[in-house]
Amino acid sequence: MSKIFRYDNEFRLECGEVLPSLKVAYHTFGSMNEERSNVVWVCHALTANSDVADWWPGTVESGRFLDPEKYFVVCANILGSCYGTTGPTEINPATGQPWYGDFPRVTVRDMVRAHQLLAQHLGIKRVKLLIGSSVGGFQSMEWSVMEPDFAEKCAFIATGAYFHPWAAAFHESQQMALLTDPTFGERTPEAGLKGMAAARSIALLSYRGGKAYDKTQADAPEGYASPFEHRVQSYQRYQGEKLCRRFNAYAYQRMLQACDSHNLGRGRGSVEQALQCIKAPTLLVSISSDLLFPPCDHQVMIDNIPNCEYHEIDSDFGHDGFLVESDKLNDIIQAFMN
Repeated sequence: MSKIFRYDNEFRLECGEVLPSLKVAYHTFGSMNEERSNVVWVCHALTANSDVADWWPGTVESGRFLDPEKYFVVCANILGSCYGTTGPTEINPATGQPWYGDFPRVTVRDMVRAHQLLAQHLGIKRVKLLIGSSVGGFQSMEWSVMEPDFAEKCAFIATGAYFHPWAAAFHESQQMALLTDPTFGERTPEAGLKGMAAARSIALLSYRGGKAYDKTQADAPEGYASPFEHRVQSYQRYQGEKLCRRFNAYAYQRMLQACDSHNLGRGRGSVEQALQCIKAPTLLVSISSDLLFPPCDHQVMIDNIPNCEYHEIDSDFGHDGFLVESDKLNDIIQAFMN
């Protein structure tokens, strides 16, 4: 069950707008030791929640890298999402109604600043490991630059130091799909759901890629009665409908826009200069078939993070490899931690 941290002061966003107050939903696993030296902070990806055991299978278990018997694991829902942290589905104190489309745009840095407040509330000044995959990697990387002494070690998985045009193009196509839904803009929780389902279908192409689709969604040898029917069609529709049952279209748009804001070098001279500010020994992991953050995009991080260890996981599951290849990832992270 998630816990709620409430911050009853104004919270200024990078866009210039001010939230009158803030709340952050979070989960913890295990117990913090007396020295407060066994904390592992997990930053989650785009539409995940703070229950890391729910969305990252094979991690919060005995003998794994988020072992709750060894570590005090913290994961907090990100600003602008819809799983308990202040976002479009929460109540705007100024109106007494949900924010919906009025919720301001947030950046990855805004997300990190909100979680820094939670860390202060929990009395956590330093963590043993700061880890994030995908959008969680954006947050972890930002945090390690904003507060270089916060993490003893860092792990950035299937992520990037800035949002490349190729990845941003996928997100723009998803936003275009959202905006084609005539209900997007209505002040109801059901607004924009068909548009979000189409957007999710686009996103899946970037998450998995051709090898994974050909491996998991091929038709049976005898095919279907109609030559126009294929297994993958129902898969795409199902995944869109599945997201609509658990997420909100306004939150989805704000998550896409937050990703677009990600550039570690913004206001810091350059990406290279920003990366050189990371003090902690850092593990960097890419996925061989990742379309969004291909191995070649990791070179700028390899070259500029002062103390960096790099691994590439061979997988046919694209960007989603960080979710699917938990055994391979566990071996790499356990070795790094030890």
